[in-house]
Amino acid sequence: MGCDRSAMAGRGRSGDRIEPSFSGRPARDDDEFSLDADDRIARSRSTRRGSSKPPERPAPRRRREPREREGGGLFGFVRRVIYWCVVLFIWAGIGVAGLVVYYGSRMPSASTWAIPERPPNVKITAVDGSVIANRGATGGEALSLENMSPYIPEAVIAIEDRRFYSHFGVDPLGLGRAVVTNFTAGHMVQGGSTLTQQLAKNLFLSPERTLERKVQEVLLSLWLEQKYTKDQILAMYLNRVFFGSNAYGVEAASRRYFNKSARDVNLGEAAVLAGLLKAPSRLSPARDADAANARAQLVLAAMREQGFITDSEVKTAMSQTPASAKSYWSGAGHYVADMVMDELPGLIGDVKEDVIVDTTIDKSLEKKAEQSLVDVLDKEGGKLDASQAALVSIDGTGAIRALVGGRDYATSQFNRAVKAKRQPGSSFKPFVYAAALEKGLTPFSVFNDAPIRIGDWTPENYEKKYNGEVTLATALAKSLNTVAAQLVMYDGPDQVIKLAHRLGIESELQPNASIALGTSEVSLMELTASYAAFMNGGYKATPHVIRRVTTAEGKVLYENTYDSPPRVLSEQIVAEMDAMMMGVIDSGTGKSAKIPGWQAAGKTGTTQNSRDALFVGFTSNLTTGVWFGNDDGKPMKKVTGGGLPAKAWKEFMIAAHKGLSPAPLFGNGQLIGDPNGQPMAQTAPGGGQSGSGQPTTAEAPPSTIGGIISGVFGGGDSANRYPQAPVRQQSATSGNGPVPPADVAEGGYDSMVPPGDVGGPQSTSSVQPRRTTLLDLIMGQ
Repeated sequence: MGCDRSAMAGRGRSGDRIEPSFSGRPARDDDEFSLDADDRIARSRSTRRGSSKPPERPAPRRRREPREREGGGLFGFVRRVIYWCVVLFIWAGIGVAGLVVYYGSRMPSASTWAIPERPPNVKITAVDGSVIANRGATGGEALSLENMSPYIPEAVIAIEDRRFYSHFGVDPLGLGRAVVTNFTAGHMVQGGSTLTQQLAKNLFLSPERTLERKVQEVLLSLWLEQKYTKDQILAMYLNRVFFGSNAYGVEAASRRYFNKSARDVNLGEAAVLAGLLKAPSRLSPARDADAANARAQLVLAAMREQGFITDSEVKTAMSQTPASAKSYWSGAGHYVADMVMDELPGLIGDVKEDVIVDTTIDKSLEKKAEQSLVDVLDKEGGKLDASQAALVSIDGTGAIRALVGGRDYATSQFNRAVKAKRQPGSSFKPFVYAAALEKGLTPFSVFNDAPIRIGDWTPENYEKKYNGEVTLATALAKSLNTVAAQLVMYDGPDQVIKLAHRLGIESELQPNASIALGTSEVSLMELTASYAAFMNGGYKATPHVIRRVTTAEGKVLYENTYDSPPRVLSEQIVAEMDAMMMGVIDSGTGKSAKIPGWQAAGKTGTTQNSRDALFVGFTSNLTTGVWFGNDDGKPMKKVTGGGLPAKAWKEFMIAAHKGLSPAPLFGNGQLIGDPNGQPMAQTAPGGGQSGSGQPTTAEAPPSTIGGIISGVFGGGDSANRYPQAPVRQQSATSGNGPVPPADVAEGGYDSMVPPGDVGGPQSTSSVQPRRTTLLDLIMGQ
């Protein structure tokens, strides 16, 4: 039993055996804390019984080391960092996802997303198909990657997004590289946006830099990558990105900076264009050529690094890089482009897609016209106080072949050839004379060049001299104002106005006597177009610059219909007027306009105090009008139409006719009459004769430029196709000579009746006694 108790005493209630202590030292009080409750009870009982053998002490349990020691050291620190990084990453991912969901919910449904239409471009071309200018919000047409220079996309990818063809719209590696680069440099030197992101921003978003816009940019980039191919995205980007100077897209930028199409850009120019994307305004070659070239060198280095080009190509490109950009807003072609844009809405309505406008402009003539004005202004304009000039050149159909609206488009965009209305001066006189010929007078009719007063108006000749009795041909050649004033009284101002409007003058003309000297304002273009009827044989030449308008796909939206012009002057009147105006150049006020080897006719015009000076003339090929003056109306120093305008006209016309075979004017510029001045017949160009051996008369259909133009316009019987032009009236006589119009004879123009002996119209025919005064005719005496 003793053993059993002893054994029992060594067990706790739990049945666990308590190991005895082998330490050989008395148990300390604190050892008690290592025993459980049953052990302490057994020990207490043993003590009370007075047992001589102390109970066996259980072996102390092994203490567990604290957890901190198990994870201590560097390994524990790293483990804790990784742990918290994972936690933070998870929470950051949740936050980012929340932002994406939130900002994405603020965007329209993805099913409604669509690429915005590119603003339409108007491509304006010359007769040879070359581009005069582009107009529209973008400033250039859209090109496919296949149509543009291959250097352009390579340069842009190399400097802007080298992993463009491998990322999914967002480039994490590129973004990380940009962060490291910017951190190292201490400031922003590299962006992390891909070309797709930049396109998304340009197409859909505002330029503001906010978190919301950045999130939306990423979402739109992913959508673009899913919907379009890489080439399509790159083409859209290159055709819409801003290159500075109001140029959007590579075509606009190429024409803006290099005056060439993006199809023809070389490697050096492509590097300049790609370099502009970082800062279009600051790096513009038009603003800072050195900065543009420096940036281009970085682009070339990036292209070489990416394997797009070789070292030898880099050296070649460095020599190709333009030192400075040409001035884009210069050149007379821009006046034409502005004119086209003014007329286009009236022809096709609002422009809603890219269109091509084919014009009648000859670019070589356009350059010659501009150069002729600049040459004369630079040489003599300063000393004669002439600061501006304009020119219009029109062919026999009314097609405008050259137009210069001012000295320098970059300085002033106002088109003085079309929009400015000035007094034409004596260049209006051909309409007065033509009306007189239609009334029955002839180039040989005689007037007395003497002082005259019509009401309160006393016209004087420019030289303040008088020549006595002169024929109409001489009066026109010398630009005698007194004779022109008398003709208006003979014709009646209304008749002159009707004829001028019939030939093409559209401006309102005042029905008064002073119209003889061109006091009613007209534009240079309408005046020049009206002269074309004298050049082409008597047909109206409606001025036009637009031949055809088509879409980019070739659909015709408009085509002009000026192929059936009406006849506005009879052939006889035209032939006589041409011969008289030839006298202006051969021996009159326009001698400075003589063209060697060519028949030319025209008329000078000078307004009061030389505020305006004009020369309008023609050959068998072109009718050209030139104006010189100042925008503020300041008088020039004795500049006449036979001075600066005639010189510029001659320079241009010689250049325009270079290499062409001379051709005579309509009617060969000759008047054939009897000794009394009655015209009997006129020779056709070349002096042709009829089958009977007699000279071809004006009444017979001659082989003239008029006939040629008729053939160009469709051929056929012109008598059946055109309204009959007024023909010369047989002068009514009272036994003493021609009788003035009925309204004049009845006193309809009493205010214009000269009060004294001023001379009057007469014929040299011995059959008709000469009347000495117009007053006698009016009074019937």
